[in-house]
Amino acid sequence: MERAPKPGRDVPPKKDKLQAKRKVEAFLGGKGSFVCLRFLAEETAPTTARASPGPPRNKKRNQELRPQRPKTAHILKKSRISKKPQVPKKLRKRKNPEPQRSLSGAQDPFPGPAPVPVEVVQKFCRIDKSKKLPHSKSKTRNRLEVAEAEEKETSVKAARSELLLAEEPGFLEGEDGEDTAKILQADIVEAVDIASAAKHFDLNLRQFGPYRLNYSRTGRHLAFGGRRGHVAALDWVTKRLMCEINVMETVRDIRFLHSEALLAVAQNRWLHIYDNQGIELHCIRRCDRVTRLEFLPFHFLLATASETGFLTYLDVSVGKIVAALNARAGRLDVMTWNPYNAVIHLGHSNGTVSLWSPAMKEPLAKILCHRGGVRAVAVDSTGTYMATSGLDHQLKIFDLRGTFQPLSARTLPQGAGHLAFSQRGLLVAGMGDVVNIWAGQGQTGPPSLEQPYLTHRLSGPVHGLQFCPFEDVLGVGHSGGITSMLVPGAAEPNFDGLESNPYRSRKQRQEWEVKALLEKVPAELICLDPRALAEVDVISLEQEKKERIERLGYDPEAKTPFQPKPKQKGRSSTASLVKRKRKVMDEDHRDKVRQSLEQQQHKQKKAKPSRARPSALDRFVH
Repeated sequence: MERAPKPGRDVPPKKDKLQAKRKVEAFLGGKGSFVCLRFLAEETAPTTARASPGPPRNKKRNQELRPQRPKTAHILKKSRISKKPQVPKKLRKRKNPEPQRSLSGAQDPFPGPAPVPVEVVQKFCRIDKSKKLPHSKSKTRNRLEVAEAEEKETSVKAARSELLLAEEPGFLEGEDGEDTAKILQADIVEAVDIASAAKHFDLNLRQFGPYRLNYSRTGRHLAFGGRRGHVAALDWVTKRLMCEINVMETVRDIRFLHSEALLAVAQNRWLHIYDNQGIELHCIRRCDRVTRLEFLPFHFLLATASETGFLTYLDVSVGKIVAALNARAGRLDVMTWNPYNAVIHLGHSNGTVSLWSPAMKEPLAKILCHRGGVRAVAVDSTGTYMATSGLDHQLKIFDLRGTFQPLSARTLPQGAGHLAFSQRGLLVAGMGDVVNIWAGQGQTGPPSLEQPYLTHRLSGPVHGLQFCPFEDVLGVGHSGGITSMLVPGAAEPNFDGLESNPYRSRKQRQEWEVKALLEKVPAELICLDPRALAEVDVISLEQEKKERIERLGYDPEAKTPFQPKPKQKGRSSTASLVKRKRKVMDEDHRDKVRQSLEQQQHKQKKAKPSRARPSALDRFVH
């Protein structure tokens, strides 16, 4: 006959039952390897036998089950400023740190990241660190500091990736003081490889000349139009013809739009848009008698200059006229654009060059360049230098960084009728049937006009010039057809595959068009200094405030007069309310007096002349 166990003697404690149950589960694999090891460790620990029954302490049990955090661990707190977690503070360096070793055990002779030259980093830096941070709130200051740190890290990464660029710019050097201007195109073709020699060719098209030409932004496609109506587009690298038509009308200029799929042709009467198959898509009759065309790729604007003296901006993304400006200077047949700020430069018959923006009805600036009419204008890729030629046979280079002063000038025997800059700062001038090219110190300085870099004679007078992007090739349109010249060192050797990829497919081009439309810059933001867009226009802000006050009849941003809150228990009497109002008024008046005194002291410090030695009479000066 079994007896019931007495309480406190034969009944095992609840903790022992729990441990036994966990031991069985661990043995059967019910909790996993980590749990099994932990509970086996618990049983091996010394415990008191025959412990008195009772519920275990929850606090102690929770402490045992909770994983312990090591003392040296750093807790990463999220920053209020950026979404990235803050970096923990560095631990104290050891006095004798162990050298880093590789997997084989050998010591690294160059520990840490490779150093980057400061000059290369500054080339990719976008923030002007000469300006100090304004006195603002700590939150705003911290955001600016974080943005500056991220920009510095990005510039260092860009400087490191520059080492991976495979191509280097070309150059041309003569033997023992030989003049490079005497080197012929035939000699250059013989010296270069077969792929580069194939880029030199001549198209004999005397029947429909003279020709105007234009390269696409990727530098892969070429479009040209003859005065007698011949229009064609081709892949000039593979010589594959895309389209060829005759519009049966005079063609004055031709331009690719944002991609090689669309083509704008300035015909005798109106402006026409064609696709890459030669099919006419649009006829824009509001742009009539057009003489010159320019396309602004980041704004999707097609600028046209007409015989009637109007400068018209057409937004090709929506098909609307953004602005039609009257230059009041007669016929417009000299036009170019600044790649840095998208400002249009117009040359006039009175020797001036005017700068235009669609946001202003008047020119941004006027520069007196020549004593006669202006024949040609060109601006380099950095927007720093402008080259002009006039009827006075002068070729001048101007500085566009606010001064608009001529840097150099040269008198040419015939005068230049056409000018163009390359991506690396080479300047070409077409004078009759001769093409002269001047080289400088790369992109850092203007080209030197003392001695030409290359010279070439064509079969007819020059009618159009343009350097091919990312290729050392100069395209020349003349009365005899099209000539492709080799100019070593003219183009940028490496291209950005996400921006201008010569080898992109049709799908990649379509994706790029969508991204470019999303990143389109409004036409109202075109100005002389694009950096001014990030600053606050205080004058316009004050003017808008005054107009708002006049329109409403009161200042909505004015500080409301102090109204004391009513209090109970007899503390809202008339005397107490007046007393509280007077106290606040006195505090405001005291603050104004303090600010005025500080301003006066600051002005006196500026006006006071600095002395080398202090005088004993200075104590009597207040």
